[in-house]
Amino acid sequence: MGYNQKSDLSETIYIGKRKLKAFIHSLAYYMCRIFPIDNDKIVMWTFEGGGGYGCSPKYVAEEILKRNREGKTKKRIVWLLNDLSKEFPTEIEKVKSTLWSRAYHLSTASVWVSNTRTFYGTRKRKKQCYIQTWHATICIKPIGTYRGSLFPKMAYLVSAYDSRLIDYVLTGSDWCEHMYRKGLIYDGEIIRTGTPRCDVLFHAQEEKHQEMRQEYGIPQEARIMLYAPTFRGGSQNKNRSVNSEEATVDFKRLISALEERFDGTWYVFLRLHPQLAAKMEGLKTSQASDRLIDVSQRPDMNEIIAGSDAFLTDYSSAVFESLLIKQPGFIYANDLDEYIADRGDLFFDMRKLPFPVALDNDGLIQNILQFDEQKYRDQVDDFIRRAGIFEDGHASERVARLIMGK
Repeated sequence: MGYNQKSDLSETIYIGKRKLKAFIHSLAYYMCRIFPIDNDKIVMWTFEGGGGYGCSPKYVAEEILKRNREGKTKKRIVWLLNDLSKEFPTEIEKVKSTLWSRAYHLSTASVWVSNTRTFYGTRKRKKQCYIQTWHATICIKPIGTYRGSLFPKMAYLVSAYDSRLIDYVLTGSDWCEHMYRKGLIYDGEIIRTGTPRCDVLFHAQEEKHQEMRQEYGIPQEARIMLYAPTFRGGSQNKNRSVNSEEATVDFKRLISALEERFDGTWYVFLRLHPQLAAKMEGLKTSQASDRLIDVSQRPDMNEIIAGSDAFLTDYSSAVFESLLIKQPGFIYANDLDEYIADRGDLFFDMRKLPFPVALDNDGLIQNILQFDEQKYRDQVDDFIRRAGIFEDGHASERVARLIMGK
């Protein structure tokens, strides 16, 4: 009992400090209200400023820039970043994400577009519009209150606070429309635009196929499996953290199995979650190979998916986006029990998903060698129907029209 009391006291003190800090930060937003709202100004960010030019905000920005170039609009996009060295189109104004820059730009923009929460203490003015695109579609791992007792109280407070600011949440499926209520702790308007970052999967597969191979110096006829392990850590009880461990996938066996089952020359592209990639050079692996390429610093996951031929993950929601273009998808969950104990019960029974599930390398190799493409496609079609997925590649256009009406 003594340990729990100390833990509760520690959490209470931490939450008190966070609330005080949020209040102090909010004063900067109130002070910036002396500046008028610019009806043509849009502020965007990804992964709390830690991401680059990627995810759904990128594709909304691309559509707006296209309209600007055509002379249809004169919108100005400001992007909040922790690292200003990241590459962006010249038409987008990069701004270092600090308290005062956030307070000024968010207080004077007509529209905010993000894929993650705002900073605790952010204040929004009347007549401003906050569009939340979120950074995951259909999920394997639970989010928000679906985590039950494993959802930290501080995380709940931050999520609920941010959700009260949101005007619209975007969705591309019936499943997400239902899940977002508890997952995002949100009771506002959800609009069925589709998911902007999924547009590239419908329109640019051939282009990205060529681009990925040219950029990373591999043959155009080579085939790529994208390996994207999910984010671990990030508890908001106290200090935010990310976990880095050595990859346990046997990449040499994996590549050999891919070539035996699907023919051709295969490469594996390793892509870490942006919150982990921002803090390290790459996932530790003892398997040096010119067939294993780290693409973690590339900011846009979906263009990599569009240029790949197969997808491997543990619990990443991105596997449901590769599913949209019928890529063979595989799950390697060698720490399933530990992950559930840390994260909470998963949204799905893994074995009832279209993706073959392996708990070790032997199982993964067997799943690849025995992969039944027709069975997989039938299961994918059934899943899309049951989840009510309605992605069609035109989400960015719909969101741009929404913004133009503001």
